[in-house]
Amino acid sequence: MSKPVYNRIKAVLAEKGKTNNWLANELDMNTNTISKWCRNDMQPRIENLFLVATVLDVDVRELLISTKK
Repeated sequence: MSKPVYNRIKAVLAEKGKTNNWLANELDMNTNTISKWCRNDMQPRIENLFLVATVLDVDVRELLISTKK
């Protein structure tokens, strides 16, 4: 059974041409934390999700997998 995917942080980083390390530096956070978010091993707190959206200049909704098809 595959692991559920809740966020699109890794995909949005790729679309923007940015790396995990870049995001970690921008947010002043540990690279391991960012890596866990990108692998969907751990989910960011809502406050951090909004910070990620701001840094990447995207709507916060673009960072989440929609529950509606």
